[in-house]
Amino acid sequence: MLTGCAESKGEEQKRPPPLVTAVQPTAHLFRDEIQAVGTARANEQVTLAANVTERIDKLLFDDGMYVRRGQLLAILSNAQEQAALAGAKASAAEASSQLDRINSLNQQGFATRALLDQQRAALSEARASEESVRAQIGDRMIRAPFAGYLSLRNISAGAIVTSGTPLVTVSDISRIKLDFTVPETQLARLRPGLPIRAYASAFPDQPIEGQIAVIDPVIDPQSRAVMVRATLPNPGNRIKPGMLLTVRIETHTRSAPALPEMAVLSEGDTRYVYTVDEERKVKRTDITTGLRDNGFIEVSGLPTSALVVSEGVVKVSNGRTVRLAGEDGKGPGGRGKGKRGAEGGGGPAGAAP
Repeated sequence: MLTGCAESKGEEQKRPPPLVTAVQPTAHLFRDEIQAVGTARANEQVTLAANVTERIDKLLFDDGMYVRRGQLLAILSNAQEQAALAGAKASAAEASSQLDRINSLNQQGFATRALLDQQRAALSEARASEESVRAQIGDRMIRAPFAGYLSLRNISAGAIVTSGTPLVTVSDISRIKLDFTVPETQLARLRPGLPIRAYASAFPDQPIEGQIAVIDPVIDPQSRAVMVRATLPNPGNRIKPGMLLTVRIETHTRSAPALPEMAVLSEGDTRYVYTVDEERKVKRTDITTGLRDNGFIEVSGLPTSALVVSEGVVKVSNGRTVRLAGEDGKGPGGRGKGKRGAEGGGGPAGAAP
């Protein structure tokens, strides 16, 4: 066994040093982001319901149609109320005519002031009765409270509805409210007006730019999270209420030393790299990692002048001599001119997650 080991070491020493590529940490712009998942809500949404128990005379809308504010959507039966309105209007007109006559007689001294006041009260009462009947008719006229799109209807003309029966839902989706939760530890990084980007699985390559509108002043004591509401434009009405969106909030931008991700290895919770000294010998160096961005990872614990093996890491070990790609082989371990890139490329096994 000892003889075999000695022969193995001798063979390793006879093999030429592996060719690797080494880089120095470079400054990279990292963006601190908060990520969350939120639910899209309509800017305004209300379900219209019947105010009284009555039969539906007319439905004046189609599924999914766009309606204007105040547009008449449904009429409930109101024949009795229309008859009552005609009677109330006639009573009000009669009371008004009587008031004119009594007022004329009062000016001539043939009617008392008390009689004039009595007739004025009668006119006010008649007009109040008329307005009451108009209100009853209004309860049987279902109108859109704001402009928006209607939901699918599940009711037909001729049906008897009771007070509170849902008729149709109106949704204003010209803008979208996006509600999501953020841990209380991130609260100091948020403020109204902060830009956000939202991504829908239906349009993964089309981020929607918006901004934080409101931060709930109360933190949920169970989850220790705070509810945040952002607003998003919705051109073309692509985003539908109820959709699940991924939210990214850029809170800070900073420059920090970085290395290619393939240069960083892991062993349990430890992150490390292989550095190359002036003698072209490799040394394992533990580091601390941070954010990732576009193939680069933030690192600390290395001098900016350090040479770090970025390609060919699977062929090196602690203390082994290497050749650097692109370097003349005149230094220690060098044998001829190197070439760009490591031989037998491929990412390192055990790269940092």
